Amino acid sequence: MKILLVLPNSNGYLGRVSKSGKAGIARLSLTTLAALTPHEHEVVYHDARLGEPDYEGNWDLVGFTGMTSEINDVYRMADKFRPKGVKVAIGGYHASALPEEAAKHADFIVVGEAEGVWQQALWELQNGGLSRIIYHNESFITMKDKEIPRRELLNRDMYTSYATLQSSRGCPFACKFCTVTKFFGNTYRYRPVEEVISELKIFPDEHWGFVDDNLAGNLQYAKKLFKAMIPLKINWGSQSSFNITKYPELMDLYAAAGGVYIFIGFESLSPANIKNMRKGINQPEKYAQGIKELHKRGITIIGSFVFGFDEDDLSVFKRTVDFVNENNIEAPFYNILTPFPGTELYEEMKRNGLTHDFNWNHYDTCHSVITPKKMTSEELYNGWAWATRESYKPGNLLKRIIRFDSNWKYRLLMTYSYYRKAHKICPQPHHPEKYNSSL
Repeated sequence: MKILLVLPNSNGYLGRVSKSGKAGIARLSLTTLAALTPHEHEVVYHDARLGEPDYEGNWDLVGFTGMTSEINDVYRMADKFRPKGVKVAIGGYHASALPEEAAKHADFIVVGEAEGVWQQALWELQNGGLSRIIYHNESFITMKDKEIPRRELLNRDMYTSYATLQSSRGCPFACKFCTVTKFFGNTYRYRPVEEVISELKIFPDEHWGFVDDNLAGNLQYAKKLFKAMIPLKINWGSQSSFNITKYPELMDLYAAAGGVYIFIGFESLSPANIKNMRKGINQPEKYAQGIKELHKRGITIIGSFVFGFDEDDLSVFKRTVDFVNENNIEAPFYNILTPFPGTELYEEMKRNGLTHDFNWNHYDTCHSVITPKKMTSEELYNGWAWATRESYKPGNLLKRIIRFDSNWKYRLLMTYSYYRKAHKICPQPHHPEKYNSSL
């Protein structure tokens, strides 16, 4: 069969393509799907952020992935292929959360992990037809002998972070607002360290990005992995919980292994918000010390914060910006609380009538689709825009990043990228004076 795999257009803060044709990190979903495809099939990859796919191509099957904010674009393209007699498959986070919705636009849906079920569906297509519409594994896969993503299908020059990989899946925690638990279950599975090292050796000169949801989710595994990475002398970054700051040895190993940045979900400065979201591993009273420990080791921090929790009023924006500036978090990443389908938060807010917008295009954490308890939806949106622009004023940004260590060049380039995104995505807020107070 001739198979086209399509990455949809992106509306969110991250993932957009610049005018020069540059994107951020290379996503692994479709290149992994290509690696799962038996060799007798021809696979073509298309990034729809650069333009429309070839609707007139002689395709037997078109496969899409998509997050919630991308899914309308997936449905639009899928609905153009199907009248031509082309089979369509849809997978990814949104289709896994709402498979019946996605099935209106596809011949079959892949729920959750594709390993095994993708090959089964392809075999059935060649041997008499599909046996069902929704395919999913009965249990979570093991991470041993994972297929190596077919990166050769990508345009290498398009990505600022081309070399991405995954060493683990899932997260041992179950935060109320997170999509990971729905997709991967409340599990934490990891690849044999030697397999990860072998993959890293493919591009020894690249700056690697781990796409794991929580690279340090298992302390012993993380230590073993980092120790094995030290001889490679590579630079890399990953996402981790704040939990990593409790373990000095682990932070030492992270830096010694070449970890130059870390993405941490701080989420909120309010202990009540943290408790309500069931992210008890976060302890706001210990944030400042944890940040110092990471900085002491030369690790740049991308700090994620969410606005719109129950305890957030108009003062949350100024307090958060002040905290970011005072603690020199180099790249703050602000989000509007968004109840993604498949999460407990989605069901709770829908049940309580707090969600007022079900246009999936707006589920990018850059739009307010909810009515929070202590401010209006419009105030939430404008406060988010104010906080983002305020944090990325040149004076504030420079104060946070000027430290003369071995990673200063990387830190400057990375934060400049965030600076450009912040001013491109965020509008000028209405009534900015409302948000310039922490009282």
